[in-house]
Amino acid sequence: MRYLLVLGLVFCLLSCEESHPEKLKKGMWRATLETQDNELLPFNFEVINDTLLTIFNAEEHIKVDEVIYANDSVTIKPPVFEGFIKAKILDANTLQGSFIIKGLKRSIAFKAEFGNTNRFKTVKGPKADVTGVWETTFSPNSESDQYVGKGIFKQEGSKVTGTFRTTTGDYRFLEGVMDGDAMKLSAFDGAHAFLFTAKVTDSSMTGMFYSGNHYKEPFVAKRNPEFELADADSLTFLKPGYDALAFTFPDHTGTMVSLSDSQFKNKVVVVQLMGSWCPNCLDESKYFMEYLKTHNTQDVAFVGLAFEYAKTEAQAFKNIERLKSRLGIPYPILLAQYGTTDKAAAQEKLPMLNHVLSYPTAIYIDKKGKVRKIHTGFNGPATGDLYEKYKSEFEMFIAQLQNE
Repeated sequence: MRYLLVLGLVFCLLSCEESHPEKLKKGMWRATLETQDNELLPFNFEVINDTLLTIFNAEEHIKVDEVIYANDSVTIKPPVFEGFIKAKILDANTLQGSFIIKGLKRSIAFKAEFGNTNRFKTVKGPKADVTGVWETTFSPNSESDQYVGKGIFKQEGSKVTGTFRTTTGDYRFLEGVMDGDAMKLSAFDGAHAFLFTAKVTDSSMTGMFYSGNHYKEPFVAKRNPEFELADADSLTFLKPGYDALAFTFPDHTGTMVSLSDSQFKNKVVVVQLMGSWCPNCLDESKYFMEYLKTHNTQDVAFVGLAFEYAKTEAQAFKNIERLKSRLGIPYPILLAQYGTTDKAAAQEKLPMLNHVLSYPTAIYIDKKGKVRKIHTGFNGPATGDLYEKYKSEFEMFIAQLQNE
């Protein structure tokens, strides 16, 4: 009898622990991810209530409404992307665990402490002001890997915000500090974890770019207010011998969809090469949704061609449908490729293109089926005036095609 009472008590205690797990404390937290070279990538988040928090990257505020508790652990799932944080609640002020992207077999050590509102710690006053435009070269010592970027920054005291643009997109909303002559910038959005560190003078930078704990590359930069990247409309084009785009890929029901189908006939068509894992693609999709809600689009059609790293077709469609559901995307997103996001393999699916240089890439087709423009990459809200210029030019160009 005594044994049964003890057993019952233990069962009750375990049941109570499972049904009343510890919750995250409301307020501001500072999180860090371990990259390479013993560098820590910090970001801040605010717990609003038990199941809602906000991740901050400069002007970007990411609402996270999937916060799941189990015993002494919490799982935090940022919207849209596959990546998630799984951590133990060590005490009321401390989390420890990992940021995980299962499809890529990546895991990054994660820690967070309550009450710390500083993204980066500073010990010195700023010795330079990086406000302005910086002509940037990534992997400057490698002919095969080298590419150019455009740093655009604003500094107020020690605080620095801005981004690096490239010909294929931007590096998101970066936020950080100038600590003496050391610049430190970071961004975390649930898909990518970016950290930039650099030694800075008034006219030059020498630094390192870290992406999670799996990749790093050096960069150098110099002030150049006149610097511009190559025109995004000139990088991808139809190869000689081709005058149109053609494809046939499945939707989530297994139905094969082609550009020649009736739903695209006599319409201006925007074909979006994208992936559910891609933050720049997310920015582009959000803008397309904004455009669809505010313009007359009876004679305009959008279609996405997804290139997914998920290892199975079922998981790839699951990721695509999560994106569509989260954003309320009404247009079809077809599965063009799964198991890899390799751009050379993607180009094989669309052999009429000279290459697939970037996700996203937008292909504009007039009502007669002629490709009129191909826009490589996407520079989103983090690029400020450039983003506003893009939106204006997009709307004018679609209107032109509609009126032809």
